[in-house]
Amino acid sequence: MENQFVKQYPELMRGKKLMYVHGFGSSAQSGTVQMLRTLMPNATVVARDIPLHPEEGLQMLKAMAAEEQPDLIIGTSMGGMYTEMLTGFDRILVNPAFEMGDTMSKFTGKQVFQNPREDGVQEFIVTKGLIKEYQEMTTHNFEHAADPEERTRVIGLFGDNDPVVHTYDLFHEHYPTAIGFHGEHRLTDKVAMHYLIPVIRYIDDRQEGRERPVVYVDIETLRDSYGNATASMHKAYEMLIEHYNVYVLAPSPSNNPQQMLNDTQWVEQFLSAPAWGRIVFTNQRQMLYGDYLITPTAQPKPTLQEQPEFMGTQIEWGSDEFKTWEEIIVFFDRLGGQ
Repeated sequence: MENQFVKQYPELMRGKKLMYVHGFGSSAQSGTVQMLRTLMPNATVVARDIPLHPEEGLQMLKAMAAEEQPDLIIGTSMGGMYTEMLTGFDRILVNPAFEMGDTMSKFTGKQVFQNPREDGVQEFIVTKGLIKEYQEMTTHNFEHAADPEERTRVIGLFGDNDPVVHTYDLFHEHYPTAIGFHGEHRLTDKVAMHYLIPVIRYIDDRQEGRERPVVYVDIETLRDSYGNATASMHKAYEMLIEHYNVYVLAPSPSNNPQQMLNDTQWVEQFLSAPAWGRIVFTNQRQMLYGDYLITPTAQPKPTLQEQPEFMGTQIEWGSDEFKTWEEIIVFFDRLGGQ
């Protein structure tokens, strides 16, 4: 049953199984597990308490993955470190702690598990010996990263304000899909909805071979003359990516490559993870294959001798019919994903 008070995605990963791998000092009772179940009510989310000692933890997780055969594994922090090693599955690592030994050294002594554990144990001690065990375990990360198939099945998400771990560069040395998002270390509801869900949708579409209608959005409709986001732009973008394959369209100035870099940085700042790898630079819009193009109304019209700008449906943002993003939202809402 849908929760009327929380945004849910009932079609996302429908009938599929997700395995969640929790962080250090947590458990399968983590609020993240319930959050994922709420966001994706028609998917099955499984999680188990990870043993304190890393060798036991890895063996338990490998056995669990073999038993459950999940369609997707999501690991956060320490769980991200383990998840990278669970080869053979699609995986998302959120702020993975690939340097667990260094991270744990700040928490020596008696600690309390953040969530209830199935065995009833609520306290544990971080010793030098335990730290050494984790240091040894992390040496096994990236052992399979050279495998071409594995490189396509692992996605890293990294908060730009994470005060705990900083492993973006290390991950990117081994895997191509390293995506930044606006957030800290914890996987909060906001981070999950705005950044994790679009990545899960991408994986779900890929697994199903699902092709969505294509929408190109001119970058000048997304920002005003001061470089700020236009009104309701974020609302419209998030609505569109639920039903369409959305790309940001920007010019390709041959004599000003810095402008392309500036446009990329703007998209990263204002759209972040959902637009990762979704910028198309071109001056030849007639060559684009797609269904819709949202473009500023001030764009010059082609003459009869010129090729048409775009072969699909062109929507003029700022025109009498589509004065703001709100009118465009209504238009696409009525289409229902067509």
